[in-house]
Amino acid sequence: MLKGVRTHRLHGTTTVVASAVTGDLDFLARHAGMLAELAQQGDIAGIHFEGPFISPCRKGAHNEALLRDPDPAEVRKLLDAAHGQARMMTLATELPGGPDSVRLLVEHGVIAAVGHTDATYEQTVAAIDAGATVATHLFNAMPPLGHRAPGPIAALLEDERVTVELINDGTHLHPAALQLAFHHAGARRVAFITDAMDAAGFGDGRYMLGPMEVEVADGVARLVEGGSIAGSTLTLDRAFKRAVTVDGLPVEDVVAAISANPARLLGLDDRIGSLEPGKDADLVVLDAGFDLVGVMRRGEWVVDPRLG
Repeated sequence: MLKGVRTHRLHGTTTVVASAVTGDLDFLARHAGMLAELAQQGDIAGIHFEGPFISPCRKGAHNEALLRDPDPAEVRKLLDAAHGQARMMTLATELPGGPDSVRLLVEHGVIAAVGHTDATYEQTVAAIDAGATVATHLFNAMPPLGHRAPGPIAALLEDERVTVELINDGTHLHPAALQLAFHHAGARRVAFITDAMDAAGFGDGRYMLGPMEVEVADGVARLVEGGSIAGSTLTLDRAFKRAVTVDGLPVEDVVAAISANPARLLGLDDRIGSLEPGKDADLVVLDAGFDLVGVMRRGEWVVDPRLG
């Protein structure tokens, strides 16, 4: 885990939230305990549970046999195992127990995210009204936007209370979808994420994603069995450069999507997300071509531009 954190720091991610992939509850509880120790040490900023309370219809690279309805008692078990370090949980809120689980998460100060969902527009609106405030990797692992059945995408884009996550690696999203999200949500409600698996920064080959084998070819991760996209190999420096040089987004909007917006969403904007007196001295230095040349975390160089 620390090797992965180090890799992402080298690519400009000064603050990392670790996602736990679907497993049985006892495994996830043990994994959460381990991640909680890293969070308490300051190596990561918290835990995101991306399963097991998601829809088998939109499971993506999650093991269907381990998926379950979002029972509030089981949600509470994972929160307890995280020892206060749970930051976010992704739910298919249309499933039995979904709305109650959203309310439970909100009561405990944990972000309730809608994702890996087969929800209707109306069900998604109800989840947002219950307290859900994030769209987990918008467009991916949810019904497409329809003109008679708009589904979750329309509900998540239109509501000012929701921050929409986007994976800008050129594989998960068509550029037009990215532009649609920025246009309708506005730059303040977009957060770029990597959704990266262990292969990020390490090249093509075979890797494990929980219990599942993944083949990475030309930088794209897919399950060996079934071929579903299995997260990404994206790093945030690449996401930033693509957004500016390929998608043509304003630099200031991309900066917000990659720093201030996620910091505010996580409740960490008193320390990170912008350069202000009293905050952590986290910064990323880019050259004129938007390539990374320096990374500082908490006042110390991780990548020193003076040595380049």
